[in-house]
Amino acid sequence: MLELGDFVMTHFAYGLYLAISIGMTIWVARALSSNGEIFLIRCFGQDSELAASTNRLLVIGFYLVNLGFISYRLNDWHVDTVSLIPEVGSRVGISLLVLGLMHFFNMVMIARFGRAVKDWVRDQEAGV
Repeated sequence: MLELGDFVMTHFAYGLYLAISIGMTIWVARALSSNGEIFLIRCFGQDSELAASTNRLLVIGFYLVNLGFISYRLNDWHVDTVSLIPEVGSRVGISLLVLGLMHFFNMVMIARFGRAVKDWVRDQEAGV
């Protein structure tokens, strides 16, 4: 059974974890979106409309997956004063690792499929 102090610390840990994780998600999504569009334009054969649309879809997917993972990690905490920082740090760290892995996966997929899209766009413009 949780004592009042542990109950308060656990809820404080939830709030701290959510504030840090959601803040990092928003910051990373904005940075990737603003810096990634040039990369997408080049991958998609200078088609800026396709690149902008893809960029928006990637940001939406990024938010959905990351915020879903952050929410999933909220289960079954019991934090006291001593374990507050290690527990929150561990959960934020795992969220950041997932965020980074997701970014590298997206980059690999965009680079791989971007060349195919660029060739397809070129063929469409040539009337093939």
